[in-house]
Order: sequence, then C-alpha cells, then structure tokens
Amino acid sequence: MTTPAVTPPPLQLVIGEEELLIERAVRTALDTARLADPTADLVRVGVADLTPGELAELVSPSLFAEGRVVAIEGAQDAGQEIADAILGYSKAAADGVTLVVLHNGGGRTKAGKGLPAALRKAGAVVTECDKITKMSDREAFVRNEIRRAGGKTDSGAVTALIDSVGSDLRELAAAAAQLVADTDGQVNEEAVRRYHRGRADVTGFAVAEKAITGDVTGALETLRWAMQLGVPHVLVADALADAVRTVARVAGMGRANPNSLAAELGMPPWKVRKAIGQSRGWQPAGLAAAMQVVAQVNADVKGAAAHPDYALEHAVLKLAAAHDLH
Repeated sequence: MTTPAVTPPPLQLVIGEEELLIERAVRTALDTARLADPTADLVRVGVADLTPGELAELVSPSLFAEGRVVAIEGAQDAGQEIADAILGYSKAAADGVTLVVLHNGGGRTKAGKGLPAALRKAGAVVTECDKITKMSDREAFVRNEIRRAGGKTDSGAVTALIDSVGSDLRELAAAAAQLVADTDGQVNEEAVRRYHRGRADVTGFAVAEKAITGDVTGALETLRWAMQLGVPHVLVADALADAVRTVARVAGMGRANPNSLAAELGMPPWKVRKAIGQSRGWQPAGLAAAMQVVAQVNADVKGAAAHPDYALEHAVLKLAAAHDLH
C-alpha cells in the first residue's frame, strides 16, 4: 500500500517566549516539510527586515517546486502592511511553502498585537511556547524529555535533576538526554546524583566550563572526547551559548550577593556563584565578541557548516581569543 504524501500546514503560529520550545517548533515544521520534500529548505527573516514585496518573493513557489519553510521572527513588531501581507498568505498559500510566524505574545504595534488573533482566525496551526515558570510544569517537562529520549524515570529522579541543574530548559533537556544514554534508559535518583557528582561524564557543559574560563587546551581535549562518545553537536553548541549568556548577564549586574542575584535573574544560586567565578577576566568587548561566536556556531551545527566538529573547535578557539580581548 502506498503511504499518503504528507502535506505540511501552510500557515503556522508559534507564540510565546520559551526559546527551546520555539526552536523545536521551527525544527518540527522543517522536519514535516522534509517528509513531503527531502530538499526543503529553511529561511529565517526578522519582521523588521521584511517588506511585503520581499515576503511575496519568499513564499512564491520556486521554478523547480522545491519545498521551503519561511520563519518570520519578531512578528509582535509587525507594521500594518507586513501584517496584512502575512495574513494574505493564508488566502493564497503556495504548494510546498510553509510560513511560520514567531510571536512573543505581546507587541509594540497595534498590528503586531492583533496578529495572533487574526492568524488563528485565518486557520493557522498554533504552537504554544509559554515560559515555564511553575514547578509542576518544569517537572512535567523533565519527565517528557526523559520519555522523549527513550527512558523511564520517577518523581524522585525528576526532583533531583531539577535541584541539580536548575530551571534552564536547555540544560534540563541536555542533562535528561545524557542521563538516558548513560543509564540505559533507567533514570532514577541515584543515577542523577551520581551523574552530577561529575564522575567521568563528558557533556557539552564540561566543554563550556573550560572554554568560558579560557582553558583552550582543556576545552579542546574535552570536546574531542565528547565527539568520540557521540555527544550531539547541538548540545555542545547550546552549552557554549548558555555559558556565555549566563556570564554576560551576571557580569552586567556588578557586585551583588549571589542569592539576591539569583532571585533577580531567575537562576539557581549555584549557577550564579559559578558564573561569578567564570566572569573574572571577561571584558564587555570580549563578551560581545563571544555572543557573536556562539550565535554563529549554533547556526553552523544546525546545517550552515559542512563540518560541525571543526565548527565547534573553531568556536572554542575564538572564545579563548574573546576571553583575552580588552
């Protein structure tokens, strides 16, 4: 029997501010498009850089009918003309083209604020990506991540993992996946405690901790070992980005009590204390350069670079250079 062709929804609304969930929603849209056309491409564009004419060109079917996913970022800031153009696509969707509108749920313009309701009315498929703030929702997220990676767990292990890692979803997702891999899928509280005592586990965070402190030799050695063990490139890139962002946020707050900073920044105190130590030696110019480095490597490991191993090594070297930039 022939498998029916998959037809991706032509118009999708991704609404909320949880970055990890937003990225996954975009990736899901691309994966779905590639079920229909393995050559489908992803184009990301900010709404501020987009005109109605450029949008029309992006969503027009190509000469060779190649699939395409167009993700419009920052739609909450859309002006009336571009908002009307986005809505117009729902009335004349092109075969093989998926338009994904990323909106944070707010808006500085009248058109931007009203766009989600208008897109829903136009029949857009909606993915909610609200910030996860409740403990119960965070626990549910961890359970789902472990299940998603093919593992099983219990409430004690979930609580222990959150206590150890904190509230950052990227860190929780990476730790959950690593635990499933290291425990043959049976994630219990003992395994969590053992894992977070740092016994012979090589993760993206181990690479990031060395890279952010300027230990280029140690970071490269750990990175190469992680690659040999099969740690996903994207997890290492995410860890590098999180380390740089955390240090930048903590460094920008000046001298303060770690517990006060933790409450203000929404981070666990242990993470703030670690970031304070890691921020020594960093200057504003270096942190600005480091932010560009992790943004580039994130794109590289998601398809922009032909050799993701080399891209990660290059990023570690550039972070070391940024660390010494004054």
